[in-house]
Order: sequence, then structure tokens, then C-alpha cells
Amino acid sequence: MVCAMSNPDRWQEWEQKARHAGAQIEEDLRDIVGYINEEVVPEVRIQGSRALRIAAEKLRELAEHLDKHNRPGDPK
Repeated sequence: MVCAMSNPDRWQEWEQKARHAGAQIEEDLRDIVGYINEEVVPEVRIQGSRALRIAAEKLRELAEHLDKHNRPGDPK
């Protein structure tokens, strides 16, 4: 049985297809990274800062609640 890769023409054809596929993958990855940087990251930052503001407000409310209910001299 003869290996298909032993034929130089088939090897060159396979190598050309592999190089083309590699170039296409690189291009697709650049597109994906660009999309993430332009669309996803800004939205995550916006949502992240909103979440931090909400958490800060809830922590402030909790601190006020604790202050009201844990005054010195109050029975526990």
C-alpha cells in the first residue's frame, strides 16, 4: 500500500490547503479579538460599574441598618 503523502503533488496540495486554512484561522481570530475589544469589553465595563454602584448602595443600606440596630446600650 502506498501512502498518499508519498506523492509530491498530493503533499504540495495538502500543504497549500493547510497554509490556507491557517491563514483563514488567523484572520478569523483577528476579527474575533476586534469584536471582543470593540463590542464586548465596553459593555462589560458599563455593566461592571453599574453592578459595583448597586452593590455599594446595598452595602450602604446594610451599614445604616446595622448602625440603627446595634447602638451602644441597646439590648441585643
